Amino acid sequence: MRNGSPQIENLKSVNPQNRERGIMRILIAEDDITSRRMLEALLVKWNYEVVVTPDGNVAWQILRAQDGPPLAILDWMMPGKDGVEICRRIRESPQSGPRYIILLTSKGRKEDVVSGLDAGADDYITKPFESEELRARVQVGERILRLQSELASRVKELQEAFNQIEKLEGILPICMYCKKIRNDQNYWQQVETYIGQHSKAEFTHGLCPECYEKHIKNPLGL
Repeated sequence: MRNGSPQIENLKSVNPQNRERGIMRILIAEDDITSRRMLEALLVKWNYEVVVTPDGNVAWQILRAQDGPPLAILDWMMPGKDGVEICRRIRESPQSGPRYIILLTSKGRKEDVVSGLDAGADDYITKPFESEELRARVQVGERILRLQSELASRVKELQEAFNQIEKLEGILPICMYCKKIRNDQNYWQQVETYIGQHSKAEFTHGLCPECYEKHIKNPLGL
């Protein structure tokens, strides 16, 4: 805490280019300085981008932002909002985007673990923690977040494809002679032009046998 207001301790590793390189950004919210520095050192060593704060209120402000870190390690007890309250608020805030939350706690009772998971934590780790256990749990969170991102991209692609299909549904007004289609602006277009504008289809022109006989081989119809 500096000048009476909570601060974000570490922004030195925040780099916009890291997102393009696929480097995961992680928030550490822990008021115990020894534990906080150990978490930071380990995550930086494992090539994660780290943001650190000792205050729960600041952690909540960071996580509620649309571009906040997707993965967070939150201490159960800390100044301001505690880790359980932040978990609950994140799950109640759809604007915050996907978040994977690991609750850091010295509470080892089964009832406490259940309480934290019920509040919205995805995982937990007890203090004092082993570095390899921490790494394994962080990697699980990273893998789940990447799968969620890939799934969201697939859903978006499917929705775009469905929107294109919808455009071609219904009755199409087509000229019985020239086979042009009337569009929504009441203009008549060639079939391939209309379909090309309302789908991702591309056309290549050729000749069917009947047209070959009529227009190429025997253009005079003799």
